[in-house]
Amino acid sequence: MRLDVDGVEVEAESGATFAEVLGQALSKKRMKQVVAARACGRVHDLTASVPECALSDGGVAPVLESEPDGLEVIRHSAAHLMAEAVKNLFPEAKVTIGPAIESGFYYDFDYHRPFTPEDLEAIEAEMVRLAGRDEPFECRVMPREEAERLFREQGEDYKLEIMRDLGEESFSVYSQGGFTDLCRGPHVPSSGRIKAFKLLSTGGAYWRGDENNRMLSRIYGTAYANPKDLKKHLQRLEEAAKRDHRKLGRQLDLFSFHDEIGAGMVLWHPKGALVRTILEDFERKEHLKRGYKIVQGPLILKRDLWEKSGHYDNYRENMYFTEIEEQEYGIKPMNCLSHMLVYRSRIRSYRDLPVRLFELGQVHRHEKSGVLHGLTRVRQFTQDDAHILCRPDQLQDEILGVITFVTDVMRLFGFEFEAELSTRPEKSIGSQEDWDRATDALKSALEAGGYDYGVNEGDGAFYGPKIDILIKDALDRRWQCATCQCDFTLPERFDLTYVGEDGERHRPVMLHRVILGSLERFLGVLIEHCSGKFPTWLAPVQAKILTVTDDQAEYAAQVERRLGAAGVRVEADLRNEKLGYKVREAQLEKVPFMLVIGDKEMEEGGVNVRLRGGENLGLKSVEEAVGLIRDDAAEPFKRGGMSYSFEACPNEPAD
Repeated sequence: MRLDVDGVEVEAESGATFAEVLGQALSKKRMKQVVAARACGRVHDLTASVPECALSDGGVAPVLESEPDGLEVIRHSAAHLMAEAVKNLFPEAKVTIGPAIESGFYYDFDYHRPFTPEDLEAIEAEMVRLAGRDEPFECRVMPREEAERLFREQGEDYKLEIMRDLGEESFSVYSQGGFTDLCRGPHVPSSGRIKAFKLLSTGGAYWRGDENNRMLSRIYGTAYANPKDLKKHLQRLEEAAKRDHRKLGRQLDLFSFHDEIGAGMVLWHPKGALVRTILEDFERKEHLKRGYKIVQGPLILKRDLWEKSGHYDNYRENMYFTEIEEQEYGIKPMNCLSHMLVYRSRIRSYRDLPVRLFELGQVHRHEKSGVLHGLTRVRQFTQDDAHILCRPDQLQDEILGVITFVTDVMRLFGFEFEAELSTRPEKSIGSQEDWDRATDALKSALEAGGYDYGVNEGDGAFYGPKIDILIKDALDRRWQCATCQCDFTLPERFDLTYVGEDGERHRPVMLHRVILGSLERFLGVLIEHCSGKFPTWLAPVQAKILTVTDDQAEYAAQVERRLGAAGVRVEADLRNEKLGYKVREAQLEKVPFMLVIGDKEMEEGGVNVRLRGGENLGLKSVEEAVGLIRDDAAEPFKRGGMSYSFEACPNEPAD
């Protein structure tokens, strides 16, 4: 048979392997970079036979070790290599599942104790030894009975459970060295192709994510095509650890978590609560400027409403419920129901539309304890939630307005972003016609605005498709924050109408949208993005007054009052400590401006201005210092073409 192999036509016998046909088309140097093959819409082992569909379905292409699919194959293979090493060192451990993930891999084991850092060192050393043996990854397809017998003899109960649940008549298993695993593949040709890997950490995970099941021991690792790429990744991880918002939250005294309160519940300290307040005030003003009306709904609503909306059937596992006077209530996981009732509270004319309703709404969602992570995954959070009800002919402009709003705000914080269109999931409500109309509206708006976007099939909300905005932080990580969801279904269920020009009732379209999303999540991302160095306009303390000796205390108190009256958020450090120590502490607190006062500054009626980056601007009058702080606070707004108002924020009176 004649095959197109990476743009080259080759002759191949029936039953030829991917390695054989690729070897005819590629140089030996290039073949060394190939870890798998792509044909008929999927990735295959190099040792697999080329299927007949490759003749008519695009031929055969190599999967290189450096591309995303190639890295996934390497990482999946590294997970098997790690499982083999664990079984060699800890024979009593039972293996469960070990997938590749976005930046590495993990494997879960049922073992009588958690793995220690010393265990990880030993396991990694064993992996190096096994990789050096360069054992082939061999795939076999076994009838159900044979596969069950194999894993029963090995005592691998979890594999037997997986096979029972899959209910298939045959299963593929992969073996390398003395280890055999139930797996669909694909894998690298041999263990020697796993050249650069590192075991990173251990953790706990419930079997199948169910808190009622046994707790397993999880080992995380990563693997790359070469040591150079691995080294870069480990350096990024080291930088990420320095920027970890949980660590910086403690260091900067912003927030804390307490078992006494409950998992996933944040306790905001004064400085953190002040940052939130400034951010919320900014959001309220921006929404009012853009034609939104501020509303507020209750925290709990009757179960009947959640049933009517479809949340009870499609989102119940993520909700909390309580009972009052024998009536069941749902604690809201989102704000749309209240907003629809506000809209429905009076007759609307076509001239009234669009109606844009905004709420900084506190919501609760039941997240499994295993996925909770600082501020970025919590159970109680506040959304900058809005719902736009508009006529169908207004839909594209409203969607573009949301995206423009997101663009302006992300530019203010220095974030680049990508757009992603998510389509109808299996678990959903509404007619296909409405879903098609909503999806087409989102596509048209993105294309009209000139935005590039990817498509995430089947990841829409249960009531409508959505545009997700993925922001990119300083470490090149993607975070989903803003979203815009197009919904024809809930207006139908809640009988939302407006009176058209023809005097008849018509159905509006509803956009569910957030700009920052969860304020908790956004602040967690922002803290890591800026390494705790909040922009001056958002910093809880914009300036810190540092005295050299006690002699300047009275003058420092006067300066503090003058700055406070000018709207600067200021603190004074009047302690009898060395100046260098005070400066260092202010830098650790990430305060943007340090105003040093010694005898000279007191005599001249000024302050010595230092920046948190170490730059010394020298002696300035108090008015000049205020001007510098104001200008620095306003700069991001000017850069993004937005207005900024520097308002006075009361300070505690100085002693």
